[in-house]
Amino acid sequence: MTAAPVRVTSRVLVLDPQQRLLLLGAGGHASAPVQCWCAPGGVVADGESLRAAAVRELAEEIGLAVAAGDLEGPVWFRRQVLPEGGEPVDTRETYFVLRDVDHAVDRGGRPDGGPYRCWSLAEIGAGATTFAPRELAEVLPAVVSGPWGGPPRVVE
Repeated sequence: MTAAPVRVTSRVLVLDPQQRLLLLGAGGHASAPVQCWCAPGGVVADGESLRAAAVRELAEEIGLAVAAGDLEGPVWFRRQVLPEGGEPVDTRETYFVLRDVDHAVDRGGRPDGGPYRCWSLAEIGAGATTFAPRELAEVLPAVVSGPWGGPPRVVE
């Protein structure tokens, strides 16, 4: 049996001054609803560090320029094997935090210009929406109360 290819990604939990979390809608388009809300981020390029990828992805996905040293963490690790094009892909995500961000999101870098929204802890905890990671409502309060002082937590 052949192992699934590994995809290494970096994501950033972007918190605004009201401690709301910026999430991007995934899987939706003009005629279909968003399937899941997730933190900005994406694939780490060959030779790129996790932090450098996180910084690049913030610029590409929401038009936010930050320094690698502005990122806190990593705070979470997440692994999932999902089908893509009929084949499994082993995705390994590392999450960082960026706090007190007051930024007008620019989605111009994304081909679909997809939806985004800032979510409060109460809205995330309401359970009516699908988030990635699935246990976001349970694990986010420890990040919001930060600064993060411990080792990264494994989340699902």
